Amino acid sequence: MNIIETSGLGKRYGGTWALRECTLAIPDGRVTALVGPNGAGKSTLLNLAVGLSAPSAGEVSVLDGRPAGSPAALDGIAFVAQDTPLYKNLSVADMLYVTRSLNRRFDQPYAQARLDELGIPPKRRAGKLSGGQQAQLALTLALARRPRLLVLDEPVAMLDPVARHDFMATVLTAMAADGVSVLLSSHVLAELERVTGYLILLSRGRVHLAGDVDALLASHRVLTGPAADVDRYAGRPVVHAGRAEAQAHLLVQATADDPVPPGWTARAASLEELALAYLREPGAVALHGTLPPGHDRGAEKSEVTK
Repeated sequence: MNIIETSGLGKRYGGTWALRECTLAIPDGRVTALVGPNGAGKSTLLNLAVGLSAPSAGEVSVLDGRPAGSPAALDGIAFVAQDTPLYKNLSVADMLYVTRSLNRRFDQPYAQARLDELGIPPKRRAGKLSGGQQAQLALTLALARRPRLLVLDEPVAMLDPVARHDFMATVLTAMAADGVSVLLSSHVLAELERVTGYLILLSRGRVHLAGDVDALLASHRVLTGPAADVDRYAGRPVVHAGRAEAQAHLLVQATADDPVPPGWTARAASLEELALAYLREPGAVALHGTLPPGHDRGAEKSEVTK
């Protein structure tokens, strides 16, 4: 079962495509991470999925085939935007009241209990809370709607490490306890590694990699060996190559069972290494036996040997 499906989805602003030819099937019951550089199309995809924007091309459906933006879809989705939207002059208690009044379903006892547990005073103005408390308040308001899908746009970008950890712990608890599916965009790759089950990489408005994290990591290895021998490597496709002094580091499409070239060592790739490699080489194709047409393997090697 898929929580979001897109087919040929695209969004154009004037003559510029912010997102194009996006076809995805995002599984239910997972934390899905949406990763890419600024301007990659992450927020555009999220806005299309929650119905805040209409597509210029293609289709997007959510929650088992419901049209994005339809009343049935909106009732099951909670969205926390990047700037943690709160009415800064309203008290915490007033924010609960406003949110409860604007939604058909709102679990007031849950929200109050959670804010009490976090030590967030009900009479304090939202604008006077710390950054971490504001993020937790926005997340509490979203979860109290009891959504099936929680969409988070850069939720921890401005938080310190402790606040980021506490925020993501709350997200994981909600997923485990209530079966909430989570789609989040983030630049903090180190935080994503411990929580993400499904990964989507966007670059220049296009999807460059999508899949189950365990399967992606199992199908890639990092090879380290002498830079002088890199031209002799004729194994599985190279996604990205880099050099540190006399050694070359290759991220290749390979499994733990594939042979290692003489003089080289192999180890598992981290999620951060995998994501950065595909973002640096947006023409690379995952889980295929050949590099895509137009991929310049010679340029890739020259980067290592120069």
